[in-house]
Amino acid sequence: MKAFLIDRYGKQNGMLGEVPDPAVGVHDVLIQVHATSVNPLDSKIRTGEFKLILPYTFPLVLGNDLAGVVVRTGSAVTRFNPGDEVYARPPEDRIGTFAELIAVNENALALKPSNLDMAEAASVPLAALTAWQALVETAQLKKGQKVLIHAGSGGVGTFAIQLAKHLGAFVATTTSTANVEWVKALGADVVIDYKKHDFASELHDFDLVLNSQGKDVLMKSVEVLKPGGQLISLSGPPTAAFAQAQGLSWMLRQVMRLLSSGIRRKARKHGVNYAFLFMRASGVQLQKISSLIEAGVIKPVIDRSFPFESTAEALRYVEQGRSKGKVIITLQ
Repeated sequence: MKAFLIDRYGKQNGMLGEVPDPAVGVHDVLIQVHATSVNPLDSKIRTGEFKLILPYTFPLVLGNDLAGVVVRTGSAVTRFNPGDEVYARPPEDRIGTFAELIAVNENALALKPSNLDMAEAASVPLAALTAWQALVETAQLKKGQKVLIHAGSGGVGTFAIQLAKHLGAFVATTTSTANVEWVKALGADVVIDYKKHDFASELHDFDLVLNSQGKDVLMKSVEVLKPGGQLISLSGPPTAAFAQAQGLSWMLRQVMRLLSSGIRRKARKHGVNYAFLFMRASGVQLQKISSLIEAGVIKPVIDRSFPFESTAEALRYVEQGRSKGKVIITLQ
């Protein structure tokens, strides 16, 4: 089958090539991929940023989102059948959606929302699951609470704004001048144009900050939280608690303890909690997201679509950091 793969870590590595069809385990579902989407995570994996956490082997097929059709199922699969239209974020140790076929454990799969086409559905899993696990699972966001979502026009941000509003929260977000009115239309109550204003000077007494930006934004985010508030970061630094949950070695736990010491120290000083979130695959949660999509509560936002042959170009486009919503790759 055709796939977009890397044979070593590096910023510009990656090529279309032929690889064997995936093996299908007893709990696996073999899927013909109709569409996939590009996430910042794909670039971070390509450059080796997560090689200590995720020790992949080469050649490695990239890709963390899919929508497609079930081709066949393993002998122990009970919830899916050939012909089903499905979508998923595969488990982190078995990525590879930039390919014509992929085998995914059934526990990571959900039926595609009936009101989305394949391209729209492919934009959902990783970003929506990240928003869900941050706001619902980790923060347990409640009606009336105040949340700041950084980068509101990005893939995760567009889903997080809509989900937070559905949960009854007051939502602030940051974005560039060109996107201010656009993210307001998604539901944001307050929009901070980071090119003109300092969010830390404008916002106070928030219950939650969802961060996906760099160190400077992360450190300043502590200042907008009230005592007892939560700072959840998608961009790091990871903590020793995360390393332990991942089953990483004692040495890596100490490394991550050191890496996160600065932000944890500042969080403690302000009486707030810091957590690093690395989302995981979950078909159960994805099915709940499907229900919200089918009810019209959440709508995917797509910036651009690229053909499979232009996967390298799609990656470069996302790496520029200016996309509004998700970038799609179509295979069918």
